[in-house]
Amino acid sequence: MKKISVLFVCLGNICRSPAAEAIFINLLEKKKLTNDFIIDSAGTGSWHIGKKADSRMIIAAARRDINILSRARQISIKDFEEFQYILAMDDSNYRNLLDLKNNISSADSASIKKIQNFRSVFYEEEVPDPYFGGDEGFDHVLDILEDSVSGFLESIS
Repeated sequence: MKKISVLFVCLGNICRSPAAEAIFINLLEKKKLTNDFIIDSAGTGSWHIGKKADSRMIIAAARRDINILSRARQISIKDFEEFQYILAMDDSNYRNLLDLKNNISSADSASIKKIQNFRSVFYEEEVPDPYFGGDEGFDHVLDILEDSVSGFLESIS
């Protein structure tokens, strides 16, 4: 059985997308499905490459028993060939992903969607970037992502 590959994408890959990745891994572990998936996260920007997730996001996630372990990286052309699902956190990154995909002839297999297409509880059409806000913004982003990431998993199960 071929593994399902999922890539979560935000701007810098230190807040939203690593949180989405960790939430998804946590859900898969609870359902004993981790061996069926390849999961990663990336950013459309390059300025945080190699860094751990924002400490405020790590702390907020840890309070929910979610461990964010990834290091920031920038999306690459190879990702469009290797991942079945590429999930953007907001409209800007979604448009950037579509532009990148349209310039790659071998990228037909990647399905690019906005993570908020899978929300069921929260009204936000985008996952807000908590980077420049206060600590409560990180908790709100986790609430939003727990909802939409769960919805995504349900949609492909």
